[in-house]
Amino acid sequence: MADSIQRLHAAVLAARHADPALSRTARLAGEGLPKMAKKLAEEAFEVGLEAVQGERHRTIQESADLLYNLVVLWSEMGIAPADVWHEMDRREQLYGIAEKLPKERRKAQARRIAAAAPLLRAGG
Repeated sequence: MADSIQRLHAAVLAARHADPALSRTARLAGEGLPKMAKKLAEEAFEVGLEAVQGERHRTIQESADLLYNLVVLWSEMGIAPADVWHEMDRREQLYGIAEKLPKERRKAQARRIAAAAPLLRAGG
């Protein structure tokens, strides 16, 4: 799977500069991050909707669309798949592969980031 995502990422990076009239990826790149985020949210909703309706095949198809849009968003933000894999490895070491970062810890991280933001803006 990681190989497929890596190949998709490379293809997205290459397609970003294609003719937007011919390339969905180039069109999304031209529309900017807000449009990319909106498309990602739409695809996530569609995955959930198909799953709730018990549509296994459609859930698979929408999941592929979701992954595509996620990789497009990553490419816009300068995120490589390896960056995400490193974070997943880090979390596995802390919590196990089938767990996600506890919400309380995320809230504490957000508070630390918010507290540091004025220092970063001031150059300190």
